Amino acid sequence: MIDPAVRRRRQALYLFFFLNGIAMSSWVTRTPDVRDRLGVSTAQMGLVLFGLSVGAMIGILCSGRFVSRFGTRPVIALGTWLIVAAVVVIGAGSAVASAPLVTAGLFLFGAGTGAGEVAVNVDGADVERITARAVLPTLHGCFSLGTVVGGLAGMAATAAGLPVPWHLAVVAVVATALLLYALRSVPAGVGLGAEHGTPQEGQRSRPQVWKDRRLLLIGAIVLAMALAEGAANDWLPLLMVDGHGLNAATGSLVYVGFAAAMTTGRFCGTFFLDRFGRVAVVRASAVSGAVGLVLVIFSDSAVVAAAAVLFWGLGASLGFPVALSAAGDSGPDQTARVSLVAIIGYVAFLVGPPALGFLGDHYGLRSAMVAVLVFVAGAILLAPAADTRTREPSAVDA
Repeated sequence: MIDPAVRRRRQALYLFFFLNGIAMSSWVTRTPDVRDRLGVSTAQMGLVLFGLSVGAMIGILCSGRFVSRFGTRPVIALGTWLIVAAVVVIGAGSAVASAPLVTAGLFLFGAGTGAGEVAVNVDGADVERITARAVLPTLHGCFSLGTVVGGLAGMAATAAGLPVPWHLAVVAVVATALLLYALRSVPAGVGLGAEHGTPQEGQRSRPQVWKDRRLLLIGAIVLAMALAEGAANDWLPLLMVDGHGLNAATGSLVYVGFAAAMTTGRFCGTFFLDRFGRVAVVRASAVSGAVGLVLVIFSDSAVVAAAAVLFWGLGASLGFPVALSAAGDSGPDQTARVSLVAIIGYVAFLVGPPALGFLGDHYGLRSAMVAVLVFVAGAILLAPAADTRTREPSAVDA
């Protein structure tokens, strides 16, 4: 039996990820409309997305220090409020056709996501330790479920011709309500750096986390799989519109299919983890993602590419949360380990996709996705690092 307070806390964390998924997909499904409203090229859209990257880097780099100093609860609250504000600013930027204002909104979005989601992952890893059950796959599954719900709403809004500002204003109201409801169940004090002892002891212990070879290999897995997820979240509708000739509403529908595949994979993840273990799940996920990317990139059939997105989504679904669980089990100082790997993942998730925009402007978005394919293929070889039952990875693992 799980303590009721722990159950409410777990459900609150699910809501935070669900909220973030809605906000993310609401923006993603309207990217073709926002791009047309701003009148920018693919490369210029990459510059707009660079605001997301800068904000994410600031949020990510501050998140571990903030969690250690204040605990997860205030960092989660701050990050989520920034996301709510970001949605409003992005909508305002679209209303006045201002690329700088949209960029500023994406900056807030990145800062909120970078800080808040790292804190939620740390809190989720703590719940996982308390309950001795896999929590992080379902936690990330709620993010994917949010992207499905937000994506369907975005697709309907696009088909109905609803202006982007009105759409995002509704999202901001829903996000605010979820935030106020969920925050009450998150306890204070989780993630505080008291276990480090004195500052001198903390300074001596922190470099050891960065020097842990297995943890860095786990971080490489997260980097690859988070890049696969982030590339789809930022570029999939435009990839299907520009690369395969679909209209904006159908491109949004394909993105919803990707999000649905992600959701299915994450909610089914606990069963497969219990049955086959982390290594097999990570390797199978990377293979599925690679197959999907190959078909999306090299097939000239829009139908085949749209179907292949399901393999891409299933493949990207479990690598990130499973690697975070492995990081938490890889040694002492769970908070520092999960924070480090989460930071690597969110750097890839939020910073990698804008770089794909510059590649896409020169070579096309389909060709730009080859870079993502290379990273995902590398995760197939790195999968044994997710087995934290042994202390050191073998030479083959490395």
